[in-house]
Amino acid sequence: MRRFEPQIQGWLLLLPAAVLLVAFTHYPAVATVWHSFFSTARGGRAAQFIGLDNYRDMMDDPVFWQALRNNAVFALGTIPVSIALALLMALWVNGRILGRGMLRLAFFTPTVLPMIAVANIWLFFYTPGYGLIDQLGSLFGLPEHNWLGNRDTVLGCLIVVTVWKEAGFFMIFYLAALQQISPVLGEAAAVEGAGRWYFFRRVTFPLLMPTTLFVLVNAVINSFRLVDHVVAMTKGGPDNASALLLYYIYDVGFRFWDTGYAAALTVVLLVILAVLALGQFLILERRVHYQ
Repeated sequence: MRRFEPQIQGWLLLLPAAVLLVAFTHYPAVATVWHSFFSTARGGRAAQFIGLDNYRDMMDDPVFWQALRNNAVFALGTIPVSIALALLMALWVNGRILGRGMLRLAFFTPTVLPMIAVANIWLFFYTPGYGLIDQLGSLFGLPEHNWLGNRDTVLGCLIVVTVWKEAGFFMIFYLAALQQISPVLGEAAAVEGAGRWYFFRRVTFPLLMPTTLFVLVNAVINSFRLVDHVVAMTKGGPDNASALLLYYIYDVGFRFWDTGYAAALTVVLLVILAVLALGQFLILERRVHYQ
């Protein structure tokens, strides 16, 4: 019995975290899959097993396909821009510049602001007529524009807000990774006559690949779980032009109270995120470690 004491002690130490993980991650995921095969209970009528009917309805749902397209455009607009901007900011504030601490604080401040507060700040920027953007545009004779009320610009406005908020968060990880790179490598490269761009491309960036993989996975997840900004700024409008997948799930589940269909939509979202995360690991895993 004594030889099993270390294993028992280890499992007991893991038990609280395991219970929380099962209760708030694994069980909700399994329960969501289960409920997606049932109809929504209404009034005195209990939920009934309907098989794949919710998924068949999804295939014929134009709003679902619109939200999925919007989310794809939103992800393509936010992920590369926020990661590239985060890397540029980290490289800038990692150098010996005047006011480096204040600059780091300025870049990171949007991250700590509540999402609803951020949405209200940018609502002021985008307000037609007296918003900051239109006020600046009027100085150059530009006409007023309803940024959030136009199908052609509303999704781009959400992309700008998201990049502004997320880039500072990702910058912290890149900054921490840059500070772990030994300065000896830079000194050796300088002795060999390597330029700054060559050193970044052949040494710095490859060493940042583990951080890039971590940031990329988080950026993908964040691009599919945005709902606060949509609720506060556009409510999916105009004409579902800014409806993202998670917002549509929220709308179906809590506005129309169709929990069965919302569960099916959630399963699709989980599958999309799982496939994207798996693809990232399979494609980038061999390029993560610099050899």
